Amino acid sequence: MIVLGIETSCDETAAAVVDDARVIHANVVLSQIEEHRLYGGVVPEVAARSHLEHADSVIAQAMQDANMSFKDLDCIAATTGPGLIGGVLVGAMSAKAIALASGKPFVAVNHLEGHALTVRLTNDVPFPYLLLLVSGGHCQLLICEGVGQYKRLGTTIDDAAGEAFDKTAKMLGLGYPGGPLVEKAAVGGDAKRFNLPRPMKGRPGCDFSFSGLKTSVRRAVETLDGSLGPDATRDLAASFQLAVAETLVTRTKNAIKMAKDIHPNIKHLVVAGGVAANQAIGTALTELAEKSNMSLVKPAPALCTDNGAMIAWAGLERFRLGHSDPLDFKARPRWPLDPDAPSAAYAGAKA
Repeated sequence: MIVLGIETSCDETAAAVVDDARVIHANVVLSQIEEHRLYGGVVPEVAARSHLEHADSVIAQAMQDANMSFKDLDCIAATTGPGLIGGVLVGAMSAKAIALASGKPFVAVNHLEGHALTVRLTNDVPFPYLLLLVSGGHCQLLICEGVGQYKRLGTTIDDAAGEAFDKTAKMLGLGYPGGPLVEKAAVGGDAKRFNLPRPMKGRPGCDFSFSGLKTSVRRAVETLDGSLGPDATRDLAASFQLAVAETLVTRTKNAIKMAKDIHPNIKHLVVAGGVAANQAIGTALTELAEKSNMSLVKPAPALCTDNGAMIAWAGLERFRLGHSDPLDFKARPRWPLDPDAPSAAYAGAKA
């Protein structure tokens, strides 16, 4: 079984060809970082126009790299949400057009499920497993019980961790994208110099909050009164990175207990999403997994960030279970993996 996957939910135009032997025949990713760098973040209108301009050539390149034609495919899969709706529409309509012209089935893929199932492509991880999905737009803890079967244990009540990295990088004058720049700036820094909060520490449950941490970074910058030199920048980046890592660990620790209460034999802690590429966070989660008698699994960095291979694989998993979708399937900006999960809240405040 061979599947073409198309991903356009944010600021990467991507297409990939994957088969059921877990071979990635092609994986083309066109980043829009330079187009958004001037603005310090992703501009939806700019992203949509870029997807529209480049989607056809990226798909063509993926098919050329795979040395295949559309008639070689079993189905065409595309992200149809959640994400920036302008970009989502470009990828979804491209996939539908190919499906119609080639007579192949169309599979609508939830972007979050693409991240959730990537370790089954790369490491053949069996269900169930606990997933920490941590990226620029999402921060969730879920039990993955099967394809299309997810139990959300916690989510962010405000900002995602990746967004906090981006905003911190901007405050420190590091540029965009924030994740790798903050990580680089933190090397050799004194992570204990700035006493930053660990949001939600000591609270029950697995929900996250990062807005207060961003505020604390801003206040720390203000107290330096214009003297944010190389040393202070390095120390503040390291302090922030440690605060995020420890926050993720404490909330994930709660999730592990909850997951084991539901599935006593659960063995794998999976981390996915762009923030999963951060080495300090990865080290902290590895230590937690070892203490919890679990194995930490994460895809290679190139498959942690948005890519077409994860969408092709998720589409393949769905298609071989008999799922396909009509060509009038509607793209959506919001699409929870666990629609029955309650809204995130703490201390009586609504998310």
